[in-house]
Amino acid sequence: MYAREDSAAERWRDLPDPDHVEAAATAFRMLSDPTRVRVLWLLCGSEHDVTSLANKIGAARPAVSQHLAKLRLAGLVTLRRDGRRAVYAARGGHVRRLLAEAVEAADHHLTGTADHD
Repeated sequence: MYAREDSAAERWRDLPDPDHVEAAATAFRMLSDPTRVRVLWLLCGSEHDVTSLANKIGAARPAVSQHLAKLRLAGLVTLRRDGRRAVYAARGGHVRRLLAEAVEAADHHLTGTADHD
């Protein structure tokens, strides 16, 4: 086994801190709703306000607002004010990679494509 493989295997030997496990589980719970996945996907590409997100995903503005509030509480989305307008974005590269990996895993599952490391 190569040194890189040793260190990768070592990472999975011990359980993470319980607070980290709970935060990760909360993030996964937030991604269990298809509307939230769609909202977060769009936010990974660029900033949006509630109205533009509602129009793009075909959902009611109050529903999108509620989904954004939950995603924000889970630490997956950030908010910044642009005058009176609230503008949302995905919270960094970890969130983008998490969502991209989840969608790619779904693609592999649905198409029967072989998994890769």
